[in-house]
Amino acid sequence: MIIRKLSEVEPVAWGNGLSHRFLVEDDGMGYTLTDTTVWAGTSSPLEYRKHLEACYCISGTGAVVDSDGRTHDLEPGTMYALDQNDPHHLIAAPGEDLRLICVFSPALRGDERHALDEAAFSCY
Repeated sequence: MIIRKLSEVEPVAWGNGLSHRFLVEDDGMGYTLTDTTVWAGTSSPLEYRKHLEACYCISGTGAVVDSDGRTHDLEPGTMYALDQNDPHHLIAAPGEDLRLICVFSPALRGDERHALDEAAFSCY
């Protein structure tokens, strides 16, 4: 059994926020579970070429913009899943951080970070 508390998990500065990675590849579960903060007022062009991701918003507001330019609002109680390794923009509304619980499959190593540049999607 694995037991971890948020206060015990070192955050990873992933680019436009912090990610507490509760489960990583070395834990042997086959997936990663994170508590991720996206800093207020930021926009992150992201793509996961080797991982599928599902995110559940627990606080704050924002949007995820798909590769076709469609904007999907995020608020507490909203889930989105990147089931096609979808490139996307993750946007946190100004004034309040966006907080997401995320699952990655397969698991992340745990040290991944994004190199953010509005001209291209950051991927790992």
